[in-house]
Amino acid sequence: MIIGLPMYGLAVAIMIQAGIGLEPWGVFHQALSNLSGISYGTVAIIVGAGVLLLWIPLRQKLGLGTAMNVIIIGVSVDLFLPIIPVAPNFWWGLLEFSIGIFLNGVAIALYVGGGLGPGPRDGLMTGLVNRFDKPVWLVRTSIEIVVLGMGWLLGGPVGLGTVYYALTIGPVAHMLMPWFALDKRTQHVNADGSLDGDHPVRPGQESFDGD
Repeated sequence: MIIGLPMYGLAVAIMIQAGIGLEPWGVFHQALSNLSGISYGTVAIIVGAGVLLLWIPLRQKLGLGTAMNVIIIGVSVDLFLPIIPVAPNFWWGLLEFSIGIFLNGVAIALYVGGGLGPGPRDGLMTGLVNRFDKPVWLVRTSIEIVVLGMGWLLGGPVGLGTVYYALTIGPVAHMLMPWFALDKRTQHVNADGSLDGDHPVRPGQESFDGD
């Protein structure tokens, strides 16, 4: 957890400086940051805290890792942004973004594998899945589309990186999560899209691609 969360912030900072677009929550955070003049990391912390309020009606349990997620990622983004070079052209940006995606996947595998509680956005997703008995893919996709739409309307940076992230982060996290799970157990997605919270997973088996 202590390694994974700062690494997540580093990955986000790299993708921001790549300048080719951001993942849906990043688009939303950057849009709010541009409009308010508040740093990206501070906005991410505020939004994360707001998402936690949505856990209350969903009866989600707050873990130590959840609180750490809200604070450490946002702080880390602001710390790393000044030292990450801005991409001078598209191809350099694509390289930076690719590095960011890989580090993001490793970070997800590390903090999820730590088993100290989901991030606020992951908890929102699983809470909605359990509450409304809908497939994970449908709930996750719906949340991402809504957030991306709000970010785009507010002027957030939608671009090639947005699509690139959407297509690659799932497979990257999927490949790495079983290797970093401390007890080789992680949340499993059944064939019908429902969640099985205590399913043994070994490298190469199906697992939930959370971030």
